Amino acid sequence: MVKSLTGKSIVEIMKVHRGQCLFSDDGLELEYEDLVETIEEFGKQLSSIEMENKVCALVLPNGVDMAISFLALANYVTVSPLNPNYTREEFLFFLKDLDCEFIITDNNASNSLKEAAKQLKIKLFYLNNYSPKNRLSIKSLSTPSKCLLDQNKANDICLILHTSGTTSRPKQVQLSCMNIISSALNIASVLQLDKEDKGMNIMPLFHIHGLIASLLSSIVTGSSVICTSGFNALTFYGNIKTFEPTWITAVPTMYQAILSRASRNKEIIEASSLRLLRSSSAAMPVATIEALENAFQCPVIEAYGMTEASHQMASNFLDSIRKPGSVGKSAGPEILLFRENKLITEANTVGEIVIRGSNVTKGYKNNDKANKENFFDGWFKTGDLGKFDDDGFLFISGRIKEIINKGGEKISPQEVDEALMKHDAVFQAVCFSVKHEKLGEDIAAAVVLKDGSTIDDKGLRTFLSKSITTFKIPRPILILDEIPKGNTGKIQRIGLAKKLGLEQ
Repeated sequence: MVKSLTGKSIVEIMKVHRGQCLFSDDGLELEYEDLVETIEEFGKQLSSIEMENKVCALVLPNGVDMAISFLALANYVTVSPLNPNYTREEFLFFLKDLDCEFIITDNNASNSLKEAAKQLKIKLFYLNNYSPKNRLSIKSLSTPSKCLLDQNKANDICLILHTSGTTSRPKQVQLSCMNIISSALNIASVLQLDKEDKGMNIMPLFHIHGLIASLLSSIVTGSSVICTSGFNALTFYGNIKTFEPTWITAVPTMYQAILSRASRNKEIIEASSLRLLRSSSAAMPVATIEALENAFQCPVIEAYGMTEASHQMASNFLDSIRKPGSVGKSAGPEILLFRENKLITEANTVGEIVIRGSNVTKGYKNNDKANKENFFDGWFKTGDLGKFDDDGFLFISGRIKEIINKGGEKISPQEVDEALMKHDAVFQAVCFSVKHEKLGEDIAAAVVLKDGSTIDDKGLRTFLSKSITTFKIPRPILILDEIPKGNTGKIQRIGLAKKLGLEQ
């Protein structure tokens, strides 16, 4: 079944499904038949655009229009969703780097996008938004009656996303139809999704997590998804009550914000239809997992993903043992460890995590240097350190570039995060590197306390001294109201010292 689906186009998969497909948070509903017809009409309109490399930027806010547009463009061309809140300079960089031929947006497009498109002489096309009376369509484009673009085949590149670029120039990750459909099927299998399920997307749809784990995994299984306008802790519980989703996928910082309001929404939680919560894109503290499971009375499935793997690599499984602190077992690609220039399989030995499989990118676009550095013999080097235990469960030590070298002593900031989170007063904690004149690097921490809790940095260091060795204890511990986050809601360790004024 899986092999047969990975060879099909997105629309071909949709055609076998019936029933409700997409919901908006303002009451709009689409069925699979409507979605297929909308996408095929969209394809006819696209055929009237003169194009050579078939690369299109998609700049829309979260919602049904964004979901439909992504599915349509990925079916016919190569789409690159971009954050609508980028500055003019950011749009100039990404649009030029993509060498895109046209941009799909709507009437709410920012001046930053319009100015960048004008400077680069890239065509802007605006959407007529989907409504009960009108299908989503591109304004000012004719709809040829016979001309239709070829649908993307299994090995055609249908999606390009940039890496975060925290340590180097952002790289263009090329993903084929087979890559993204394989990953969506892997996620659906792990979570045991079926046509009766209803997901609620709160992740940005310019990010691999939202696109594949939330949207496409629902589409390939014939289930439905609520396309919210994005994450808002204030409206989250209202949406749970109104739409009755059966599952959600998000990042840990979102779940921490959700948890902070759980006690005042007990009745909604008790009446909810949620059968699981999924977390990925960053490490989930064990204390947060335990608090979520206690509050929602359903399992929290932690997964391990990255853009180059079309999101999912490993996961805990719904119907098997889950180990605290582990991201589970392979959930799609093959996973091994790489150390001292060789692949290793021994348990309890730390190495760089490497992967290969049908969901893994074949390479970065126009970047021979990065391809040589990150690929070998069909394997992709993730840049993450980890180890397998005796039962084959994978434990992540952290990003190689995030490991702190304190005068020769190597520190995993994730380990210290976990130690801080065990304190009853700590709501959120993240450790990171700061420059040190003599040691080269030192470890710092940013902490957010729970409402009504009080403790100072000295008290936290005393607490840590009981569980971790002295050289791992952060000297600067900043107690903040909020820790700065990136565009996708993730906290990025690299660069955090500068954001918090600890470095020039």
